[in-house]
Amino acid sequence: MNKIKVMVGLGSCGIAAGAAKVYNRLLEISESNKDLFDLGKTSCIGMCFREPLVEITDGSGKYLYGDVDAKKADEIFESHIMNNKPVTEYLVHSDTIKGSEQDFLDNQIKIVLRNCGMMDPESIEEYEKRDGYKSIRKILDESVTEDDVIKTVLDSGLRGRGGGGFLTGMKWKFAKGYKSTEKYVICNADEGDPGAFMDRSVLEGDPHSVIEGMIIAAFAIGATGGVIYCRAEYPLAVKRLNLALQQARAKGYLGNNILGRQGFNFDLYVKEGAGAFVCGEETALIASVEGKRGMPNKRPPFPAEAGLWGKPTNINNVETYANIPWIILHGSAEFAKHGTEKSKGTKVFALAGKIRNSGLVEVPMGVTLNDIIFKLGGGIKDGKKFKAVQMGGPSGGCIPAELGGTIIDYDSVNATGAIMGSGGMVVMDETTCMIDVAKFFLNFTQKESCGKCTFCRIGTKRMLEILERISDGRGEEDDIDKLQELAAQIKDASLCGLGQTAPNPVLTTLKYFRHEYEAHIRDKKCPAKACKALITYEINNKCIGCGACARVCPTKAITGEKKQIHVIDQDKCIKCGACFDTCKFSSIDKN
Repeated sequence: MNKIKVMVGLGSCGIAAGAAKVYNRLLEISESNKDLFDLGKTSCIGMCFREPLVEITDGSGKYLYGDVDAKKADEIFESHIMNNKPVTEYLVHSDTIKGSEQDFLDNQIKIVLRNCGMMDPESIEEYEKRDGYKSIRKILDESVTEDDVIKTVLDSGLRGRGGGGFLTGMKWKFAKGYKSTEKYVICNADEGDPGAFMDRSVLEGDPHSVIEGMIIAAFAIGATGGVIYCRAEYPLAVKRLNLALQQARAKGYLGNNILGRQGFNFDLYVKEGAGAFVCGEETALIASVEGKRGMPNKRPPFPAEAGLWGKPTNINNVETYANIPWIILHGSAEFAKHGTEKSKGTKVFALAGKIRNSGLVEVPMGVTLNDIIFKLGGGIKDGKKFKAVQMGGPSGGCIPAELGGTIIDYDSVNATGAIMGSGGMVVMDETTCMIDVAKFFLNFTQKESCGKCTFCRIGTKRMLEILERISDGRGEEDDIDKLQELAAQIKDASLCGLGQTAPNPVLTTLKYFRHEYEAHIRDKKCPAKACKALITYEINNKCIGCGACARVCPTKAITGEKKQIHVIDQDKCIKCGACFDTCKFSSIDKN
């Protein structure tokens, strides 16, 4: 009889939700029940909204439990492990019993996330059992040439998953074409978009897939060294990457004469970035790795010709490299059968914001926004209406609900004014003020500007000042024209992608939600009732005079006799909303 296996999700999302306590409790139980089950660790399976997650594998299949705490762990042990009776009320996914989140996992196709949440990310042996390092062995054992590898990647149609969507195989071909005794490959793991956590989850859950992808890239272009540039705010990812690198060296996947191939020498190290968003740009990243201030440089020359230390360099992001071993092992045609004509394969998205199922999903290119938000994301929280989704982070834009039928591919998303970016999706509902959204992202890029370009450094600041004035009720009739004029100048005159795309959140909100700007400027009203300066709280005739609102008011702006309708002194009201949140009788109107 096979021993039952119990796995606890210990990615960052799981740990934040209390998974460490669950693991420790199960560890206590296992110490006195060693013959009953083996306890292990895994990472995020994408279902962040149901963490902590515990998976049990027994003779009848796999059972995934969600929202587990120490008390539920005791129940699951007693019922499932001791008495072979799964606890159906906690079940979110199962091979045999319909779980509450069955559709979430069943409607995905996982290539990048194939191993995340399915194995111990700190064990190279478990990675090898799941076809790990078979791709690089296949290349070396079957005497596949560098050109063959590049052709396979080109034929797959894989485009860079970091933002621009440039053909990965073409990028490799350029780097291979430049002759040099030294070449480098870099993994851009400087994931800086607000609401994005795809790269972190892959690095925490399957670091070896990224390393293997980089080894294959190094073979294809003739690289001698490599760097994984990972932001220091990802301590668990950095820890697991460094451990994976040690394991790969010990097994001969990194170092000199890899797997016995004479002259194939390649090694990697992790460079921790300080969290500057601009270092996601290739030339700024290279400057940071070289110990310089992270600021972009003019191109050409492009990194493929003169990158790290002036040598030919190939840069791809985490998701791009994680695809490579799967493509080599299964073939370009198998990858290309997913997606659209110009956007092949799958794409990982991080769902955040006003959505029920926040977490990670991997879907084939060609599905619609509505498919992701409503089928996988579960729709909008609290029964609110879907208003818009921000794609591409600070460099992207807001896509309105009426364009929810837009298919997910590079060209279709770009046509809306947004970009695919690295895959962040921040979902908004009817209570979201679009000027507030534009202000948030512009504030981010304004602070993250390296300052090298005057238009980016000063222009974004002027745009932000106008947005702040509008949301404070001090907007002027020509502010919209000023925003559009400044946006055009910043896009045209900035050196790198940060400045060139910084106005996008403003431009897309102006394009699709111009009426909200006009309401703020002309009517001094926020349609979403979100801008403090433009809202008022008033007590209506439903008030029973209970005094609950007066007790929570920090400025004593509410007065009235017991069992009589109360009144709010607008001069004292600071619009904190405490009274509105406290009232149980719908007696306070927010206008």
